[in-house]
Amino acid sequence: MKLLLDENLPKQLKNDFVEHEIYHITDLRWNGIKNGELLKLMLAEHFDVLLTFDKNLRHQQNFQKYPIAVFVLVAERNQYRFLAPLVEKIKARLINASTGATIITS
Repeated sequence: MKLLLDENLPKQLKNDFVEHEIYHITDLRWNGIKNGELLKLMLAEHFDVLLTFDKNLRHQQNFQKYPIAVFVLVAERNQYRFLAPLVEKIKARLINASTGATIITS
């Protein structure tokens, strides 16, 4: 599965998903790109899932137009030590990932 970590997530999370093809936005030099354009780029590059800390994304985008699974991670902060406990939940949800936004909390 091809995953993209949004720029609001630490790059360190990549190490927890080595069984997947995973990129951070900065790896692709896509930082600063607005959400709608980012989703278009993701489709063009055949990404399956966007992992983000942006809680508003699910209200701002039409996921019928962009058939990509988006996992919105909810933690106290967007630092690795707060997000690491969500990794197993993310992996479990990846098995049956569907388009649209999914909230993942501890």
